[in-house]
Amino acid sequence: MKKYLISIASVILLMFNVSCDKFLDEMPDNRLELDTDEKITNLLVSGYADHLFVLMTEMMSDNIDHVDNGLTAYNKLQDEMYAWADIKEVNNESPKYIWEKYYLAIATANQALAEIEKLGNPERLNPQRGEALMIRAFHHFYLVNVFANNYSTANGETDLGIVYMKEPETTVKPAYERESVAEIYRKIELDIEEGLPVIDDNMYTVPKYHFNRRAAYAFAARFYLFYRKYDKVIQCVNEVLGENPERILRDFSHIPSLVQNYASIANDYIKPDHNANFLLMTAYSRLSTILGNYSTGKKYMHSRYLAGSESNRAAGPWGIFVEGIYNLPTLSYNAGSGGYIATPKLPYIFEYTDPVAGIGFLRTVYVALHADESLLCRAEAYIMLEQYDEATADLALWMSRHVKSSVTLSRQLINDFYGNLPYYKPDDPTIKKELHPEIPIVSAEQENFLHCLLHFRRIETIAEGLRWFDVKRFGIVIYRRYLDANNSVTVTDELTIDDPRRAIQLPASVIDAGLEPNPR
Repeated sequence: MKKYLISIASVILLMFNVSCDKFLDEMPDNRLELDTDEKITNLLVSGYADHLFVLMTEMMSDNIDHVDNGLTAYNKLQDEMYAWADIKEVNNESPKYIWEKYYLAIATANQALAEIEKLGNPERLNPQRGEALMIRAFHHFYLVNVFANNYSTANGETDLGIVYMKEPETTVKPAYERESVAEIYRKIELDIEEGLPVIDDNMYTVPKYHFNRRAAYAFAARFYLFYRKYDKVIQCVNEVLGENPERILRDFSHIPSLVQNYASIANDYIKPDHNANFLLMTAYSRLSTILGNYSTGKKYMHSRYLAGSESNRAAGPWGIFVEGIYNLPTLSYNAGSGGYIATPKLPYIFEYTDPVAGIGFLRTVYVALHADESLLCRAEAYIMLEQYDEATADLALWMSRHVKSSVTLSRQLINDFYGNLPYYKPDDPTIKKELHPEIPIVSAEQENFLHCLLHFRRIETIAEGLRWFDVKRFGIVIYRRYLDANNSVTVTDELTIDDPRRAIQLPASVIDAGLEPNPR
């Protein structure tokens, strides 16, 4: 395999006296002498990437259409994302920054681990070691899933992955070999298995901005789901939700008391005191405008047509969509000659660098791990293990929490509703898209359950960038559709199950430095 260079920062910023809930504060200190437990703990505060893959993967998924509404893309980057192009533009949400900032987070974790080792790996630093290992595993997991093919038992040993960084960099231009996807997964698993047992919530002032115990197990469950180790998925979610999952799942009972607009509900959605929120991440991002209640970038959007035919405003086992049926509202807005649906999850936060001049940076808070998605991870594991009664219980629990309906989801209802749906066509869309997973579907019932699971996951993870990974994992063909003012559909491109564009091309700067690019 070819050698390449990873361009990441070699200096780790050390945060002193900065609480996690004051995430807009500047880092006041950059000393590197990590000679106390407190300094190592503070170092890990900066171990979470402040840039996100979410806009990129959401724009590339089937949650977005190109709509003739007289509006424009936010920038050329958004055009490139939507078109599944090799991205050349550079800004906060481009591949270059995802690559660099995720490896910077990994470098921070590696520096902490190295310093703990220098101190003799004392037992008192086990919680810090556990957090560092989970940070390292988490960021590698998203790098490999963004920039490589999904895990495959048939091709995982040969598919190009990334590189697993396990040591701090000591040279200016280090060279590494690109490892296989399967090898990256093995190394992620080793870090998870070592890190999980020593996570300790007591070391955090604001645990939701760190790998607390629930966040760690929720991430492990997601990882094992992608790795197809379904028994481990169930074990991890059991640790997350316990014997009374209703207590941990998102509580929507207070939503009607909020001001019924995007900002109010989104600001509430990300609160650390909600039991369902496990890990919160802050980022420089325009997610709150492009996916929120602004006309910004709405040339490409989650249109009313799309929502009403195949996602969160389509009919479900509960019946047809009516306003107010979801406990977390799906908000409708006009945009040019069309309209779009926004789910209020991503608050608009502006960090002023010069209040007088009115300039600064747009940021948001992202719920990276949460209880309701973990519940659906377990439901998928049960489906793959053909334990349909257990899967029904989890799917019914999700539906009862999210949908205002007198209908109780049953095994028979899942088979009847999803079994009788026609398959999706670009000009005649439904929620049921043909599945081509690597592991063969064993029965009509398993397929029906998978369609239910994917329907619920699509609703649950809208505006979180996760639908793209489900499209990859289940071999779903998706299309680029142009909708005119009358919602007449023109297909402009197709992403087949073996299309190499499913692995996002690595940053041009890294390829220029010698990295073997993804095949095209």
